[in-house]
Amino acid sequence: MTVTEERTGGEVGRDRRRKEDARLITGRTMWTENLSLPGMLHLAIVRSPMAHARITGIDVSSARELPGVVDVFTGRDVEELQGSMPCVWPVTEDTVLPAYPPLALDAVRHAGEPVAVVAARDRASALDAIEAIEVDYEPLDVVLDMEAALADGAPLVHESAGTNKCYTWVLDSAQAGTGDDVARAEAEAEVVVKRRFIQQRLIPAFMEPRCVVVDPTGEQLTMWSSTQVPHILRILLSLSTGVPEHKIRVIAPDVGGGFGGKLQATPEEFIAFAAARRLGRPVKFVESRSETMLSAHHGRDQIQDVTVTARRDGTVTGMSVKLLANMGAYLGIITPGIPILGAFMYGGIYKFPAYRFECTGVFTNTTKTDAYRGAGRPEATFALERIMDELATELGMDPLELRRRNWINSDEFPFSTSAGLTYDSGDYESATARAMELFGYADLRREQLERRNRGDTVQLGIGVSTYTEMCGLAPSRILGQLRYAAGGWESASVRMLPTGKVEVITGTSPHGQGHETAWSQIAADQLGVAFDDVEVLHGDTRTSHKGLDTYGSRSLAVGGIALVNACRKVVEKAKPVAAHLLECDPADLEFSDGAFRVKGTPGASKTLADCAFAVFTSHDLPDGIESSLDADATFDPENFSYPHGTHLCALEVDTETGRVDIRSYVAVDDIGRVVNPMIVEGQVHGGVAQGIAQALFEEARYDEEGNLMTGTFVEYTMPSSADLPDIVTDRTETPAPGHPLGAKGVGEAGTIASTPAVVNAVVDALRPFGVTDVRMPCTPERVWQAIREGGGRA
Repeated sequence: MTVTEERTGGEVGRDRRRKEDARLITGRTMWTENLSLPGMLHLAIVRSPMAHARITGIDVSSARELPGVVDVFTGRDVEELQGSMPCVWPVTEDTVLPAYPPLALDAVRHAGEPVAVVAARDRASALDAIEAIEVDYEPLDVVLDMEAALADGAPLVHESAGTNKCYTWVLDSAQAGTGDDVARAEAEAEVVVKRRFIQQRLIPAFMEPRCVVVDPTGEQLTMWSSTQVPHILRILLSLSTGVPEHKIRVIAPDVGGGFGGKLQATPEEFIAFAAARRLGRPVKFVESRSETMLSAHHGRDQIQDVTVTARRDGTVTGMSVKLLANMGAYLGIITPGIPILGAFMYGGIYKFPAYRFECTGVFTNTTKTDAYRGAGRPEATFALERIMDELATELGMDPLELRRRNWINSDEFPFSTSAGLTYDSGDYESATARAMELFGYADLRREQLERRNRGDTVQLGIGVSTYTEMCGLAPSRILGQLRYAAGGWESASVRMLPTGKVEVITGTSPHGQGHETAWSQIAADQLGVAFDDVEVLHGDTRTSHKGLDTYGSRSLAVGGIALVNACRKVVEKAKPVAAHLLECDPADLEFSDGAFRVKGTPGASKTLADCAFAVFTSHDLPDGIESSLDADATFDPENFSYPHGTHLCALEVDTETGRVDIRSYVAVDDIGRVVNPMIVEGQVHGGVAQGIAQALFEEARYDEEGNLMTGTFVEYTMPSSADLPDIVTDRTETPAPGHPLGAKGVGEAGTIASTPAVVNAVVDALRPFGVTDVRMPCTPERVWQAIREGGGRA
């Protein structure tokens, strides 16, 4: 047998450079776009230039005659093959679920909707040919504003529905028996603060545009896609098209980012699937960046009307939220459920006795919305942390002092909220104290006061965000109660190879998070093998036959437990083998650092590698011992996990120009036990960058006719590293009690916390000017205008 590498201490909690980085950073990997198959055709898509119109004719004759063109087809040509795009989360019994053909049939309902497809021998020929296709449209009235869409006589996005309302969903603590009545709380309140916040529409600008390749020539239809959800995509393809699931194989190779934007079954995937079946040849579709901006699903886009009630001493007594959520023109796989995920988090870390949430989903002639990093939780945290600052101002109280008076204390866990969740653990006091120390909170407040007294043109703003989130999506029984069509379990397998090496197969599907590294660290500690002796396999439904993929900070919190359980099964299977080799009773063995030892006899031991080779030969095994140490495990969580933290932002606002410059940013997060601190640092930095981007830079905008005005990075402002501050990070550690590693999620924490911290700082700087809000993104123009309209000092 092969000698295994010697272990040098524990892996969990250790900085490890990511195994994936060498190939990802140098580009020496297999992105979907790199794939080339014999006889492969290239697809190009004609997209509607109109936001709402009937299709009265499509002339493809000229395109068919162009060099290199093999086929041209419309929605009617593949109507039986393409199916209808699925939505798996109708949140109410009466949720309106309009038909959603991947290729439009009779009408288009948003700019960029696919209308016709060219298949050609090369991509250039396909792109040339779509210019020769003539589509006749009969324009229809457009509705873009959510409140206008709900008004009587508004143009209907889907005439057959008879309404632009998708659903109304309500969570009321009094009705649910989880808290008091908000109407009574408001009637009895000493202080009532009402605010409207706008969550602007965002575009998940992942590094790698979407790409899909489909090969119909084997025993299975094989799809390669830059997706976050290969397992979910496989079953949705089967259910929607009628192709048996076992005849579909989906592969997600290395994927260049997702942020929720690739948590989807896309029209382009279904179009490519139908094209491959129609032509009997491999096909590839590569999206351009402008197509990503135009037609990949968007995020956020909500109107939040929030009311908080309190006593004069600062004790909060109730919160109510009335939300309008823009669905866009169609429903993606979880579009209706995104705002519902936020419904449970509007109370945050605070003890609100009464709570009511009402959300109305609205159809408009815009690109559909769906998951974007945080998915409902950032929106909730933003509204909560903004209105807590507004309440503090109303009471003349320091915003951190108000939070201290209302947060759940560390000795009160587990804590049941009025939204119906049970927070398992937390220590908001320690995270906040550490953040204030690193930030120099008291000194900055003194400097702020001095600047205000001097009447400086450049004012200092200090922003606070104390957050928690529910992640580790999700307990299956809760998803069932919320009418979600699937579960929230996760799966892992461990293969012990004869030479003592290990293969881990995970149902999670990474797209930049570092699973191969973190999973290797977990398996190394659980099995007592070397880090480099573990190989992690993922993203292929043939190799990883069982899983629910990656989103909602669930990979470690759910998939990590499945891996730990599978490793422990391997050890249990190896114990009788080791006992036989050591000629002892299995009960006399203990396992540590990769070896079984006889209790009280330290010199007598057999390694897990010894057991693996003995099982491989099977020359001398007792009766009843299986010739395999391999093990599978599936884990379904009993609760969410609840990371938390405190983020503080200091920024300077030039009151003459509106320019905002972030001066310092501190993030102290509590994500339980950390597997790889280096990966955590990267996740927090990336998340904070995205939250700052929403606060100050990014916004998808349409003109009055429904044309996307931010279709390139010229108009859609993405921050560069030069626009972002140095981020000071630290952690406190409150282990998750239900997790064998004590770990919580981290992938979305930075995004959830940072946006309100930044906007609170902007508004804080402008309080002397009578400013109570600046609509995101807080561009220089909007800041300058808010100052002029504030009614405060000149």
